[in-house]
Amino acid sequence: MAQWDRLRQLPAVYRQQLHELYDRDALPMDVRHYLSVWIEKQEWQRAARDHDFAVVLLQVLLENLDIQHSRFVQEESFLLQHNIRRYKQNFQRYLEEPCALASTILWFLEKEKEILQSADLAEQVQFLQVEQEAMETSSQQDLERKMAGLRNEVQCMEHTMICLEEQQDEFDFKYQTHKMEAVVDEALKKNQVKNLQLLVNRLNDCRKSTLLDLNKLLDRTEDLIDILVKKELVEWQRRQQKACIGAPDDVCLDQLEKWFTCVAVCLFQVREFLSKLEELIGKVSYDNDPVKSQKPALQKRADNLLRDLLKSSFVVETQPSMPQGKGPLVLRTNVQFSVKTRLLVKFPELNHSMKVSVSMERYRRFNVLGTKTKALNMAESQSGGMVADFRHLTLKEQKSGGGSKGASDIPLTVTEELHVIFFDTVFELKGLSVQLQASSLPVVIISNSSQQQSAWASVLWFNMLSQDTKDVMFFANSPAATWPQFGEMLSWQFLSATKRGLNDDQLEMISFCESNMISGNTLENTPDTFWAWFDGILVMVKTYLEDLWRDGLIMGFVSKGKEKSLLKKKQRGTFLLRFSESVIGGITFSWVDTTATGEPDVKTVQPFTKVDLTQIPFHEIIRNFQILEAENIPENPLLYLYPNTPKDEAFGKYYSDRSGGKSTKCFCRYFLLVTYVILNTLEAKSPMSSDMVQGEGLESLNDLCGEAAGESWLSLLSHPAKNPFQTNRSPFITELCGEDAVWIVEVMRQLPNC
Repeated sequence: MAQWDRLRQLPAVYRQQLHELYDRDALPMDVRHYLSVWIEKQEWQRAARDHDFAVVLLQVLLENLDIQHSRFVQEESFLLQHNIRRYKQNFQRYLEEPCALASTILWFLEKEKEILQSADLAEQVQFLQVEQEAMETSSQQDLERKMAGLRNEVQCMEHTMICLEEQQDEFDFKYQTHKMEAVVDEALKKNQVKNLQLLVNRLNDCRKSTLLDLNKLLDRTEDLIDILVKKELVEWQRRQQKACIGAPDDVCLDQLEKWFTCVAVCLFQVREFLSKLEELIGKVSYDNDPVKSQKPALQKRADNLLRDLLKSSFVVETQPSMPQGKGPLVLRTNVQFSVKTRLLVKFPELNHSMKVSVSMERYRRFNVLGTKTKALNMAESQSGGMVADFRHLTLKEQKSGGGSKGASDIPLTVTEELHVIFFDTVFELKGLSVQLQASSLPVVIISNSSQQQSAWASVLWFNMLSQDTKDVMFFANSPAATWPQFGEMLSWQFLSATKRGLNDDQLEMISFCESNMISGNTLENTPDTFWAWFDGILVMVKTYLEDLWRDGLIMGFVSKGKEKSLLKKKQRGTFLLRFSESVIGGITFSWVDTTATGEPDVKTVQPFTKVDLTQIPFHEIIRNFQILEAENIPENPLLYLYPNTPKDEAFGKYYSDRSGGKSTKCFCRYFLLVTYVILNTLEAKSPMSSDMVQGEGLESLNDLCGEAAGESWLSLLSHPAKNPFQTNRSPFITELCGEDAVWIVEVMRQLPNC
């Protein structure tokens, strides 16, 4: 980047140093600014000691000031005309000592470098103090500097084109005058021809220099397009993929839009420069004119770069999603969905003029219904971007027989079929017309809500592993995932739903694969799939336990073996909350007690599900849980939340009142005591599975309780007609609990009286 451009972009403290440097008349800042490109290209060090060379530079400097003065005359900038005229008069005093002027300009340039070095050093020190996020910011700052450099080069090219036109007009005027004059004196005529030849040579050199600068400008533009299209846009697309499955990634397009628009504006200006060159050679041309030979290639290159940029600038900003879906990219036939597209090249004059149409691949069996054509406009975007927001689209399955399911004969289930939705528009501006197409991430289309969970699993798997956003046959040969990939994705699900992800210990419990690789088949080939179990927990936490989970009170994912290992090392009354391993959407708690011999004994209750949590908040269950200890005295065994937080300190802020409502307390005691007594009675009297011993199963209870076990214990106990512990159901108790029945029934009678 040019030295002057870098100085102009420095922080305020360094720009103040620059103002102080130029607070003198030796080299006015106006001259430094308007002639910055020319000044930085000259060999002032040589001119400071070479008188003849210094004379040449001084003459060119005065000519450049004349050209600048002419420009301000045309622009009717009265004050700038006055200043430039005064500066020229001041510089003319160096005609006798041109080396002094060269030394002066050289001194200013060296002082500028000192300011830049100070700023660079400060930036390097700051860079060493930042982490990865700051490094990304630094990368963006570097791109911003490149964009500013591009804009400055375009501005310099504007000035160059004006100078070139003025130079050509000067030659043309003198040439036409020469042709009109009938000069008899051969010596004078020869001298005029010589001067005209010098002018045409100078014009030719200027044209060559202009073409060279245009080539360099296109080089810079091409480098920026590579960064935008192959790096920044690709990274945004990957962030969007991850954000669709819960990752907390930034997918805002405002910065990309700013960069894309900047480059597009500059390229359109380059096309205007080329048109100006065409106009100039239409007035004055000559043999071996460099513009005639080089302009076609420059024109083609500029147009191709602009087309490449425009084709990449049309994107899907918000992926297809249903209002009540589990997440984006799962669509159901005959149910409305929305999707938003955006053009990253923002030209206000195109507002409402570009029409976007929606379609799907022809070999699929779905039709898109609804308003399928919308105009790109700035009214439907909060940031003022050029968007087309489709809010009421639906998919209808084609009923005609014989249609092919896809481009491949490989059989795939409905929830593994991937479909792509396309969006087409035409960009037309200043004589350029380009067809643009954007495509959605692959979507899964279902016809029944029962397929939604499996479809969402496919969306998770695809976007976790694939960066080829058009690979609709991904599941024909689905790759395996590494555990770090899979675990991170699971954590995203909790993070997006509850604002708290999974820690390493929780992920370790979920890890069910001995190897580091996990395949999709491993997750699906079980009676109750992993996805059903995991989703059941996620829904339960989001619906009933979000605050407790967010505050870190639920350990959640911990195996029964790990649970025992943790609790046996703790004091009596320490408890933890974990998700059930065998009951989908269930949560339980375990606590440590002591046996008669003083050994630690871990006890667990039957898991609570949504039926229970709908009627009693979980924190109230924990608060009022009681068991009968010695002498039939009720006692709450839950004293310290693992590792050692007093229960009321951990859960107190959730209590509905300080003392606990009488009805809630009685009901909780009633329900929880019954549950605990029955489970312990069954454990003592029946051969049970390992799950049941831990309170995780209902198999034996089903056998003993018949139809009653088919319903939640909470719902049974809350309806007197169904309550097996009412007096008229005592035969049920006797059959279930034997000699303990009288004691249990007596306890049940006393509980409602509290």
